[in-house]
Amino acid sequence: MPMNETYSLSAPSRDEVNGLDGYTLLEFGTAWCGHCRLAQPLLSNAMAERDLRHLKIEDGPGRPLGRSFRVKLWPTLILMRQGEEVGRVVRPTDMQVIKQLLSQADGATG
Repeated sequence: MPMNETYSLSAPSRDEVNGLDGYTLLEFGTAWCGHCRLAQPLLSNAMAERDLRHLKIEDGPGRPLGRSFRVKLWPTLILMRQGEEVGRVVRPTDMQVIKQLLSQADGATG
């Protein structure tokens, strides 16, 4: 699955995210966030050869999914597997940090 380029204004519920099969990368941020924009090429390169579900979700006050994960800074990348958080990276500035997170899903399907 290719990396999503646009933050979705509509987010799934926490129960829907928890019910996803296999690995999922959740990305919380906004299009206007400078840190988020700087991280996009790093994330794109890190995800280039991975077949990984990627949910790019616009976050902000009153957005329940981000609050359920206690997201405080953007971008926040959370790797999930079968409803469990496997790892997270907050405000990545180095592609290796993202690759290390994603390597936990290498060889996995879904």
